[in-house]
Amino acid sequence: MRVLVDYRPALRNPTGVGEYTRQLVSALEAGAAGRGLDLTIFSSSWKDRLEVPRELVGAEAIDLRVPVVALNLAWHRLRWPPIEWLTGRRFDVVHSFHPLLMPSRSAAQVITIYDLNFLTHPERTRAEIRRDYPALVRRHAQRADHIIVISEFTGHEVQRLLGVPADRLSVCRPGAPDWPSRKAPPSDGYVLFLGTLEPRKNVGALLDAYERLLTSGPQLPRLVLAGRPTPDASAWLARIARPPLLGHVILQGYVEPATRRSLYEGARLLVQPSHEEGFGMPVLEAMTLGVPVVAANRGALPEVLGDAGLLADLDCGPEDPHSLASSMQRMLGDDDLLAAASARGAARAQGFRWADAASAARDAYDRALHRRRLRA
Repeated sequence: MRVLVDYRPALRNPTGVGEYTRQLVSALEAGAAGRGLDLTIFSSSWKDRLEVPRELVGAEAIDLRVPVVALNLAWHRLRWPPIEWLTGRRFDVVHSFHPLLMPSRSAAQVITIYDLNFLTHPERTRAEIRRDYPALVRRHAQRADHIIVISEFTGHEVQRLLGVPADRLSVCRPGAPDWPSRKAPPSDGYVLFLGTLEPRKNVGALLDAYERLLTSGPQLPRLVLAGRPTPDASAWLARIARPPLLGHVILQGYVEPATRRSLYEGARLLVQPSHEEGFGMPVLEAMTLGVPVVAANRGALPEVLGDAGLLADLDCGPEDPHSLASSMQRMLGDDDLLAAASARGAARAQGFRWADAASAARDAYDRALHRRRLRA
């Protein structure tokens, strides 16, 4: 089976989508020989060239000097040019690692949907995602031969909001990183938030909760915000630059994938207060190292965390900071609870494997190709 995957999300300063792309494609290539998968990775950019990682040297690579913005606009709005015209080759399956299709004359088309927050709350998005995704996602999902989702939660949302039947969906959950678990959370560790500083991540509620705890206890660990700030984060950045948060909240900025492990290893607690997550990769990464987690009881976060940490009921109301602060205080103030969450998280993380995700993706390709042939 000849499969082309859109590798562009993994090109430069990859966030969660880029990391998911890199890891899943690597896992697919690792198991390709035994399952007859002929994998091609596709990239286009005017300035960023594709550097094929070591684990993908067996895959063919196509790297075009075509601006991403221009190509996406033509693909999304005009359904042109088809990938066969761009590459001069034919494929059995083409896989887009975002919710809009990669045009093809003859290949089965697969898309990946991480969440539908851009549809339910477009005000939390910007740029191309705000311009194209809400207007086009339903049509593209209906035309796709198969859809990959990263959680059961997202799968239910796709059925509910886009009208796609369950038999055209495959759940490919991310795998845990290959990190050995720590012995115990450091007693002098910090409270960690990891993710892009954007409205969906609900960083304002975290700052409210942290400030509430700070005024009641001077021994509170520092709060580290690790992630790239967006223009929407300006109010948060101004807030941490003045008392009472000044000196207690550290802006780490974007964290390279190679240095994320050391960042987690210094944490006593991870807090993930997002309004909605299609999965919540920082939660899984933290659990892998035995970092206790407090997360919002929303989206796919309960599905990932299970009983390995504490879930705070955040409903975008005035009590959100109180609920989040209470959960953080419980975890930080109880060594037994902290140790139990650490052990349960490390054990739970072992059930998330990239090999399983790759197997589910390969099955999705088979089902997409079968549907394409039936339609033809």
